[in-house]
Amino acid sequence: MKPRLIVLLALVAFTAALIGAFVGRQLFPGPPVAGVELHEVLHRKLDLDDAQRAHLEILEQSFAVRRKALELELRADNARLAAAIELEHGNGPQVEAAVDQSHRAMGQLQKETLGHIFAMRQILRPDQAKTFDRAVVHALTDDTR
Repeated sequence: MKPRLIVLLALVAFTAALIGAFVGRQLFPGPPVAGVELHEVLHRKLDLDDAQRAHLEILEQSFAVRRKALELELRADNARLAAAIELEHGNGPQVEAAVDQSHRAMGQLQKETLGHIFAMRQILRPDQAKTFDRAVVHALTDDTR
């Protein structure tokens, strides 16, 4: 086969793959992300007053910094895990230690996320808290994800 024909076929295949991925995402969009869903409830469905909005903004800014730090820690843990796998080529002691460290960081992120959710809940009126609680439970138990 001529090199030009191979390049042309590769371009056609690549273009078809891009189109297929785009059409697939349009026809079958992914499930909503729990954090986005809760954000939507807080900002659009709870009719927050100005004081609640100001307090929520402070909570969100503070948590965003902490979440970013934990996500960077998780990335570093994944890099250590990759290095351990490359070194040991199996489930050796360095791989196990890297997995354990990654699990600690994931657990810390989950705990701090829950702390953030509870802190947000504290600024809500009882009627708002009921709606928020339903959204939290739905985000944690929705089996369409």
